[in-house]
Amino acid sequence: MITIGCAGFPVPATRYFKEFLFVEVQETHVSTPGTGTIRRWRREAPPGFVFALLAPREIGQEGFREGKITETALKNLTEVTKELAGQTAVFVAPPEFTASRANKAAVKDFLAGVKKKYKHIVWEPPSTWNADEAQVIAAESGAMAARDPLAHGTTTAQMGYYRLPGPAGHKSRYEDPAIERLAEIALGTKNEDATFVFTNVDMFADAKRLKKAMKL
Repeated sequence: MITIGCAGFPVPATRYFKEFLFVEVQETHVSTPGTGTIRRWRREAPPGFVFALLAPREIGQEGFREGKITETALKNLTEVTKELAGQTAVFVAPPEFTASRANKAAVKDFLAGVKKKYKHIVWEPPSTWNADEAQVIAAESGAMAARDPLAHGTTTAQMGYYRLPGPAGHKSRYEDPAIERLAEIALGTKNEDATFVFTNVDMFADAKRLKKAMKL
């Protein structure tokens, strides 16, 4: 099963829901969406729509270590996840989070600790980390490591979570050859379930182009 979607709603939600059955909610990264917003999303979303939620940035800033700030952030995330019947929590590490032995141990312990709170856990390491090593760390904790399939290929895990940041950063768009290559990668993945999430500025158009290239 292949799922395609965007990081956040790049267009009004009502329009987005007509194109995709998945979104990675970004509002939870910086604040907590209002109750009215959450209820509207639930009401307008089509049957079978899946919400993933980007975890509060404070968790990564705290180095994925226990403490009051992390505890509060997780509590807020869990509440929104329940309201949206979300299935996936995505934890993104800040760029300055180095691949030290202490940080690796902290991430591993953190992911194992939050696994029981959510159906699926995704952790995205900084670009400076080795993607395969990050995958091993996540897998040992019952989680998934997000990766850029164009830069690092796919995984052989049961579930794959692929984030597409743009070929040259957030403000860049994918040209046709890259979309065609992504379609080949997606169709050839060994994962039973693979999710491809565009996070660049042209995410809506690029995601639609990938759907078209894959004839979905």
